[in-house]
Amino acid sequence: MCCCRKRSRSPASSAASSSSASAARSPAAPGCGPRCPSGTILARPGPARLGPPGRAPPRPAPPGTARRGGAPFEREAAARPAGSFTSLYINPDSAMSASSLPFVVGANSVEDQRARWERKRSRTAKELLETEHKYLEQLDLVLTYFVTILKAKGTLKPAVLETIFGPLESLYSASHLLSLHLEKGNLGPGLEIFCQSLDLYGHYAENLEQANKTLKEQVRKNKSFRRFKKLQETRPQFQGKELEDLLPLPLQRLHQYKHFFRDLLENTSPDTAEYQKLASKCWHLETVKSVCEVSHWVQDIFDKRENSLQLLRVQKLLKGQKTQVLTSGRWYIREGWLSVVPAKGEELKRRMFFLFSDILIAAKPCHPLHLLNSNKLSCQAVYPLHQCSVDKVFGHTWSQGGLLSLSFPHKTLLLMSCNQQEINDWYRSLTAAVRQLKA
Repeated sequence: MCCCRKRSRSPASSAASSSSASAARSPAAPGCGPRCPSGTILARPGPARLGPPGRAPPRPAPPGTARRGGAPFEREAAARPAGSFTSLYINPDSAMSASSLPFVVGANSVEDQRARWERKRSRTAKELLETEHKYLEQLDLVLTYFVTILKAKGTLKPAVLETIFGPLESLYSASHLLSLHLEKGNLGPGLEIFCQSLDLYGHYAENLEQANKTLKEQVRKNKSFRRFKKLQETRPQFQGKELEDLLPLPLQRLHQYKHFFRDLLENTSPDTAEYQKLASKCWHLETVKSVCEVSHWVQDIFDKRENSLQLLRVQKLLKGQKTQVLTSGRWYIREGWLSVVPAKGEELKRRMFFLFSDILIAAKPCHPLHLLNSNKLSCQAVYPLHQCSVDKVFGHTWSQGGLLSLSFPHKTLLLMSCNQQEINDWYRSLTAAVRQLKA
């Protein structure tokens, strides 16, 4: 018998030999997986099997994919490196209890939140200090090259000098003291001292309009001051800015203070002693409350000044002095061209309407060839709003145009526009004005 022939084996001996060979294999041998403590062999994907002879082998599946489990399971398996296996065994000794998970996650989130607060607070404090230095540099230009020299030369009278510059030196001193506390990190004491000088900003705002008028008057009449002003503004430190550009700086800075101080407290951890000090002494009672009050005070001054300019402008647009627009307590709201729909089917009449807090004025253009009033408007009617009711007749949908009905005790006025957005704006403005009068 040839030695190359295989000897026949019985099924029993073949099975025994196969089991002993499997037991002798190393754990890294193909087809075998590691054993869990219970002795169960965990699955490891084996090599791809070849198809029948004469047929191309099937395309191997991506490593770690499975036929079961759906898309999520396949995505999770595809993310694993080739040759890895999925273990279904969890060691109870090393497993984390379910009750401890929320505690760890909550602790991490609290620490992360505190870290974010601290980063934002540090960033805000740094920005506040940097902008404060720039603000002081600009104020120092005015005080050094204008106030100090003008006092020494006597170019302007003391009363005129006080009218133009007001309490600018006191504002500079207060901001300089605040910057010193910010450099040392003493935010609380710095804000507590700073809030004592906030009223200066309100008085400065009240005087700003008169300061600009006096400045223009001195530039026009005082030749020596005009030359001095032009010479100082050409210095490289001013970077092309004029004195008129630097005078409103304190009021612009006041608006920035309100946002900086609020952000500092919002990003300070409530557990810190600094937060308690800010909240108890500076925030609610003094600093931020005072800054907001002075800021509203200044804004109210600007609004009244702007309203006076609007009333004066409309008064100059109307021909003659029969219609008195300049009245105490009256506020300008809006203006625009609208078409008046006549009651008897006549042509539409295009009119300019001026809406105020208490009246509605309708006017038409004067004749273009008029010698004196070619660019003015002639008042046609004045409608009081305290007895007016406003309804939107047409313009509820997104179609083009709209129609408003204004009902008065002895007259109904129909106003039309081809722009629906314009009709909607007029409707809201008229409704708000009437509601305010009847409140």
